[in-house]
Amino acid sequence: MNTSIYKYKHIQRNIVIAAVLVSLGFVSSCDDLLDQTSQTSLSSATIFDTPARIEGLVNGAYRSLKSANLYSGRLVQYGDLRGEDFVIRTENALAGGYVWANSFTNLTGDINSVWEQAYVVINNANVLIEGLDRSEGVISDGQKRNYIAEARFLRGLAYFHLVTFYGRPYIESGGQDKAVPLRLQAEVSSANNNLARSTVFDVYKQIIEDLDYAEVNLPESYSSALLNTTRAHKNTAIALKTRVYLNKGEFDKVIEEAKKIVPQDEAPFSATTGVTHALNADITTIFNADYTTTESVFSMPMTVADPPGGAALANVYYSAPDFVLNTEPAGIISDTEWRESDARRNFVSYNSSLGLYLLAKYTKVSPAIDYIPVIRYPEVLLNYAEAEARSTSGDLNKAVALLKAVRNRSDAAYIFPAQALAQDQILTTIRVERRIELLGEGFRANDILRDLQTFPGKPSLASLTARQVGPADEGYVFPIPNSEILTNELINE
Repeated sequence: MNTSIYKYKHIQRNIVIAAVLVSLGFVSSCDDLLDQTSQTSLSSATIFDTPARIEGLVNGAYRSLKSANLYSGRLVQYGDLRGEDFVIRTENALAGGYVWANSFTNLTGDINSVWEQAYVVINNANVLIEGLDRSEGVISDGQKRNYIAEARFLRGLAYFHLVTFYGRPYIESGGQDKAVPLRLQAEVSSANNNLARSTVFDVYKQIIEDLDYAEVNLPESYSSALLNTTRAHKNTAIALKTRVYLNKGEFDKVIEEAKKIVPQDEAPFSATTGVTHALNADITTIFNADYTTTESVFSMPMTVADPPGGAALANVYYSAPDFVLNTEPAGIISDTEWRESDARRNFVSYNSSLGLYLLAKYTKVSPAIDYIPVIRYPEVLLNYAEAEARSTSGDLNKAVALLKAVRNRSDAAYIFPAQALAQDQILTTIRVERRIELLGEGFRANDILRDLQTFPGKPSLASLTARQVGPADEGYVFPIPNSEILTNELINE
């Protein structure tokens, strides 16, 4: 079965529902991620008839985000590979090589696959939203609102990735450029296949509307640390809004949202409502021992029974690396202010047989059961710090306090040079800290794009050569995929 639900031609309703329910065990009302029940034979006429079936649809909506083309690996990879911190080692150009080299076209498989799966997530969310709106008396109104809020959170997250990968940066024209089609209804046939692109502004407007709804209607927390990490709750929506508003350059809104879950003026910082998010004392723990600390705001769980689809990040970066860390001066691991005493240096591993440095955030193979982080609390702190540093009414002292909290968690004795914290330098310092803290988590390309910076050239250990790409160059953002052009007659209008 073709799982690219966004290609609506010839897709019947029962196929859409089956695709949503391919696996219902991603998350559940219990803590057992291995509790899977196949209901793919259920018809669309009965799928919303019992609480268990509705829960299955919710689980399926989450699981579609875990696809190989999204958070099982490729989306995270592509968010990093375009930057300067990784070097290609193998000739595997079809698995991120063209993205790394900034030499993709609308025919490149990577460009098409991310787009298609993001719209799978969106349509699964739309199916859930519309079905719950029609459902009466099966679950309580409160539970219905919770589920719709989860669906809208997932839809907002998927559209954020689409607009940042395929749309021009918001600050370039205040969002007036064309971005991607806004599909806001469940599609079960080809009737609405033709849809023009909405503007960047309108896509961001929809994302914020979805996340605002999610914040109001999601639960404060769940019954276990596992569910608090793998299902969206109020603070999850708030945390994502800090990222979205930062992309828009609306720094006062970043501050407004961040204060909800970072209410203190100085360290230690932690959320005081809902899930009590805070920095974990040891950053290495959250990547190899305990994936469900309060630092992990939202993560994709992997289990022996439900491992990543496709190549896991542990394979791509560590056990059989296609991409290694850049040791030249432009690479972040060469920054002399990132000291050896910093606990995050544990994520830089020297492979003596290859003579190369590897990313060691994801190291579990056979089975690949590393959870993949989507949102972590230190990102929120750095979003907040940047907003305070850039807002015309911002507080430089608050920005410094937030920045120091992230650095000193991993290197308690580190003291920033005074000039690095001055008004004219602190933004550069925060950008460097983001590259250290979020290395390998998919942020670098977006951080370059949102400030209209240039993607640099970089060394290569393979036949591919990376080209420098600035805002005015073709290929600054991903092109509209050829698969969409072939099936959507209005896409180029």
